[in-house]
Amino acid sequence: MAFEPVRVACIGMGWWSDVLADAIQRSKKLKIIACYTRSEDKRKAFAAKYGCVAAPNYQVVLQDRSVEAIINTTPNSAHLETTTAAALAGKHTFLDKPIANTVSEGRVITEFCRKKGVVLALGYQRRRESHFRWIRGRIDAGEFGKLVNAEANISRDRLGKIDLNSWRYTAAGMPGGVMLQIGIHYADVLGMPGGVMLQIGIHYADVLEYLLGPVKAVNGRFAQLVLPGDNPDVASMVLEHESGALSTLNASYASASEYYLMNIYGKEASAYYDMHQGLRVLKRGSSGPSPVACEKNDTFVEELEEFAEAVRGEGRPEMGGEGATASLAVIRAGIVSAREGRRVEVAEMLSKD
Repeated sequence: MAFEPVRVACIGMGWWSDVLADAIQRSKKLKIIACYTRSEDKRKAFAAKYGCVAAPNYQVVLQDRSVEAIINTTPNSAHLETTTAAALAGKHTFLDKPIANTVSEGRVITEFCRKKGVVLALGYQRRRESHFRWIRGRIDAGEFGKLVNAEANISRDRLGKIDLNSWRYTAAGMPGGVMLQIGIHYADVLGMPGGVMLQIGIHYADVLEYLLGPVKAVNGRFAQLVLPGDNPDVASMVLEHESGALSTLNASYASASEYYLMNIYGKEASAYYDMHQGLRVLKRGSSGPSPVACEKNDTFVEELEEFAEAVRGEGRPEMGGEGATASLAVIRAGIVSAREGRRVEVAEMLSKD
């Protein structure tokens, strides 16, 4: 029996909405039928580009029975209101990370969707990249032995490319900043603005947990060195994993160019990945690392199709609300650590944030 495409509405028009919409067009399992954002010009442009209806307000989208699910790329601060409203209307949600700005809001979103019986999936596409899947497979097979250490870097050059009016570059809109978006960041509710760790660092924080296991405690440091605005553009965290392994994560919006690095060290083997050289593996007793060929995969299509299948009752999302809330707690621990200058356990954030 042919798969019936899930009819979706996209809300929150911007750069990332188009990234996901382009991926939807590469898939046969979802179809964009409507869109909404507060800017009339933006929603009309999106509707023209993707061949859908531009709704005059969000309520019209929610009342449209032909819309089965929401692709939500609104600002973090709007995730709670927009996602619970969708669930109340019986609509499933694919929500871009982070799930919220606080752990408590993440829990409310998760529980509300569960009670309403709708699917909630979070966009954490980095963990799906073929090189990380390859490493995880070898770890599970025991080829790495005991994992002891890891180092990660996720950096982009944003100098001269930012809009200071965008929520992504203000303390109110991005209380975690670059570390929450790509690493994990500060929160204004804790008296410290966010930045790069919240914006992009969160992706590699997730990959480190995916490969080395859950994080127990965090030490964080943040700085604003190059970019204007409210938020830190450089952030670093030391992660203590429950297994005893240690990892470091650096995130930056102030480097010379885009760069991604992930090195995983085990007692029997180590893996080295960077965006220029690809993946290499070094086994105990070898004279040097050997390249590993990993075919590039479409991580955006994969996560969206997994969401569509879950809506149709086929499986469940790899990253749902509970996992995304736990991921956020790691970043929040880094934020508090940077603000207060102390080691912060993730359990503290799960109980107090």
